[in-house]
Amino acid sequence: MIDQRIFEDLQTKIDEETTVRDAGLRRLFSQGHTLPLLISPVLDDAAVEILAQKQEVLRLKAVADQHPFYKYNALWTRELQNLVTSIELCAWLGGLQEHKGLSSASFLTIEEVGKFLEIPVNLKEEDAFHLTIEEYLLALISVVEELSRLAVNSVTLGDYDRPLQIGNFIKDLFAGFQLLNLKNDILRKRSDGIKYSVKKVEDVVYDLSLRGLVPKGSAAA
Repeated sequence: MIDQRIFEDLQTKIDEETTVRDAGLRRLFSQGHTLPLLISPVLDDAAVEILAQKQEVLRLKAVADQHPFYKYNALWTRELQNLVTSIELCAWLGGLQEHKGLSSASFLTIEEVGKFLEIPVNLKEEDAFHLTIEEYLLALISVVEELSRLAVNSVTLGDYDRPLQIGNFIKDLFAGFQLLNLKNDILRKRSDGIKYSVKKVEDVVYDLSLRGLVPKGSAAA
C-alpha cells in the first residue's frame, strides 16, 4: 500500500515553491492597492518582476516543445494564467505602455500578450507550447476580481475616481464575455462570477454617489 504521506510531502513542496515564486508579484500589486500616489515606481518594479518571469516562460517553452503539449499543459497552466493576470493588471494600471496596441486601449489582447512573452497563442495545427484562449480568458477573469477589490480599497484611501474607471472597464469586459459561447466548464463557471464583481463595484459607486463624492453624470451606468 502506498504511503499517502509521500504525496502530502510533495504537495507541501509544491506549495512552498509556488509561494516563493508568486511572492514578488503579489507584494508589488499589494503596494498598488495601498500606495496610489507611488503607483509609477510600483509599476516599474512590477515590470522588472514580469520580465524575469518571462524568461522563465521561455525556458519552459524550450523544454515543453519537446513533448506533447496537452499531455503536460496542466503542470504549468495555473502559473501561466497568474503571469498573464499580472501582465494585464500592470497594463491596466498604466504600465507596459510600449506593448499595448491602439485597439486594446486599457489592456493587452491575446496576440499582444503572446508577442510580449514571445510565445505562440491559440495553436491549432501544431502540438507545441502556447498560450491558449482558455488561459487568457481565465486570466482576464482574475483581473476583474482583483480590480473589484481595488475599487473598495481605493475608496478607503480617498481615491474616488478609480472605482468609476474600474466599473466602466469590467462592465465592458462582462459584456464581451456574454458574447462568448463557452464550452469549458471551469471557464463558464468562472465567467458567471464576473457579474458579482460588477455588482460589487456598482455598489461602491452608488455609495459614493449617495455621499456626494461622485460628480453628477460621471457615475458608472
